[in-house]
Amino acid sequence: MVRMIKPPLPCATLDTARSLRRAMTDAEQRLWQYLRAGRLAGFKFRRQHPVPPYVMDFCCVEAGVVVELDGSQHNAQVDAGRTRYLQAQGWRVVRYWNNEVLLQTGEVLEEIERITRSRTLSPTPLPEGEGL
Repeated sequence: MVRMIKPPLPCATLDTARSLRRAMTDAEQRLWQYLRAGRLAGFKFRRQHPVPPYVMDFCCVEAGVVVELDGSQHNAQVDAGRTRYLQAQGWRVVRYWNNEVLLQTGEVLEEIERITRSRTLSPTPLPEGEGL
């Protein structure tokens, strides 16, 4: 059996992820309370997950979904480039404004759950003749 070795993350990206976990915004803290520990329909989310050169706010690896929260500090052009990069890596990216999370938490959670479920309900079948 071939053992896969994960290459180490760049130190700067890893350090950034760690510092972002310690300094979460109010909106990130609110959303994390509902996403952590499989609380959203059993899906496991990670916070401030590094995908060099970026750090995603939240992601569900199983479903391939990234949740990004935007506040006044976000630049639309920079965010668009980041979204394109993550999509090219196979992630589905959804974005919410911080005030949406704080004022409409239930609606945001319903949409995240719907999107996350839609990514995992029907796996792509293997081509004919492959598999068991």
